[in-house]
Amino acid sequence: MNFETLDVTIDGHIAHVAFNRPEKLNAMNGTMFGEIGRAFRELDENPSVRAVILSGNGKHFTAGLDLKESGAVLGATEGDPARIREKLRRHILWLQDCFTAIDNCRVPVIAAVHGACIGAGVDVITACDIRLAVEDAFFTIQEINVGIVADVGTLQRAPHVLPFGIVKEMAYTGRKMLTDEALRLGFVNHTASDSKALHELALRIAQEIASKSPLAVAGTKAVLNHARDHSVADGLDYVATWNSGMLLGEDLMKAATAALTRQSVEFDDLLKSDDPD
Repeated sequence: MNFETLDVTIDGHIAHVAFNRPEKLNAMNGTMFGEIGRAFRELDENPSVRAVILSGNGKHFTAGLDLKESGAVLGATEGDPARIREKLRRHILWLQDCFTAIDNCRVPVIAAVHGACIGAGVDVITACDIRLAVEDAFFTIQEINVGIVADVGTLQRAPHVLPFGIVKEMAYTGRKMLTDEALRLGFVNHTASDSKALHELALRIAQEIASKSPLAVAGTKAVLNHARDHSVADGLDYVATWNSGMLLGEDLMKAATAALTRQSVEFDDLLKSDDPD
């Protein structure tokens, strides 16, 4: 997997995606947006991948939208006003879809944050399943500070991982949330003393996930995401349908045998879609 703005590697069942514009503090230009979407769609289709770690190379996780290239990211502004706005709406939907690819990836995604996580970085990590951070990291819903409304996922996903009042305060003021507050509020799962310890922690969690039935993990993520977006009754019906279709596979017997014998077990990879798209 070759990318201009990302460093993507796969070791065994674990993929590692790193923002790779360290000289720009991993600020996101149009190329990076597109590559994030492509990377996670490709990882979703890779049957050997069972967990993904997302991090940033260099001093910071990400400084958010690359303001120097924001015109290119937001699209052209010349021509008929109505057509410009229709085009801009479609472009914003495309930007959203690049990060939704993380949310839709069938395997869990672990964000490992160090330094600054600003603006679009918060959009990204709220689309992840698990968030880890170095003790001196910080998070900012930056858009209010540059006169725009956050529109790539933070305002929709953050209320599911933070108290609503805190989301509103951060979105209205653009203040920094430090790691200790993020941990206390449950926004991050665990903290680490430095980047080395952070990546070791992320790898341990990824390895634990990768040791489980990939079918059960994918189903659990699908059911949790469905529950987030639907009523309890809808969620119960969905998981009943899921398990009625998936429960009778060989992984159940393998896991039960492993639990009884206290031995490890190897699960087969998931299958790749035959869809040419």
